[in-house]
Amino acid sequence: LAGQICGTTGYEEAGAQGIIAGANAGRAAVASSTNDSALPFILGRDEGYIGVLIDDLVTRGTMEPYRMFTSRAEYRISLRADNADLRLTRKGVEYGVVRNEERIAAVEAREMLIEDRVNTLTNFKLFVTDWAERDGGGLMGGDAMNRKGREGHKKSAEEILGMPHVTLEAVEKVVAEVQQEERERALSAAAEGTDVDIPDVMQGSGAAIYDTVEATIKYKSYVLRQHKDMESWRKAQGVRIPPDIVYSLESLPTFSKEEIEKLSKIRPSTFAEASQISGMTPQSLVYLYHVVSKRIKDKDAKKAASSVSN
Repeated sequence: LAGQICGTTGYEEAGAQGIIAGANAGRAAVASSTNDSALPFILGRDEGYIGVLIDDLVTRGTMEPYRMFTSRAEYRISLRADNADLRLTRKGVEYGVVRNEERIAAVEAREMLIEDRVNTLTNFKLFVTDWAERDGGGLMGGDAMNRKGREGHKKSAEEILGMPHVTLEAVEKVVAEVQQEERERALSAAAEGTDVDIPDVMQGSGAAIYDTVEATIKYKSYVLRQHKDMESWRKAQGVRIPPDIVYSLESLPTFSKEEIEKLSKIRPSTFAEASQISGMTPQSLVYLYHVVSKRIKDKDAKKAASSVSN
């Protein structure tokens, strides 16, 4: 019903709105029974696809049945299936819609395990030549790691995992090998009477945390860039769009045909106006902002060059 009222036809989209409507109806009912008021349960665009869907419908409206696509979310790199429980369970607890103690404890335990493993990989470092030597497939740098002058350079396990095609399993195998060697040396020293700490050997990440640990590290630089782009975008709301700009797939290759048509028809004068156009994805708006910014910089550079020559 919530989905039909808001103009959506997809089962998932309607069901998603029903979840939020039901949660808020329940909170309102409990609050009214105690003559209290309840803060509405709202998911932000950075918290879930439901937040993106509802924000689009409320702030932009729709002229046609709304369907949820990942391209509509500016934070889609962070909105992954593997971290959904971490993102949403704590929010549910805060608003009283999640009360199962076993579920809460399971999420907290998983969160702790993930954080501990990421910290371990961040702090574990080897010389780049050692990484290359221990890696059988050449994915951890290979010949590039053995170039002259790189002998004294170290890289963390986190940095190695961030390389293309390197898996968490392969990195953890190297870490475990090194720790096992250190443990054996420590045990030998202890057998000779030396007072030393015996280090533990890291076990491989279990299925409960493997995907999230790997994705957290693999996408780290992309998430940082994503937040940087969105911060620049927020500051650019008042920037004017040149009235003579040509909206075409040649100049804006990442845009959909629908976005090109709407921009050509409406021709917004600012990015704030462009963001209110139904169907415009945040990622496309960020791309357009970069195009306009580059055009403005090129124009200013030409003016500066012209003034110098004169």
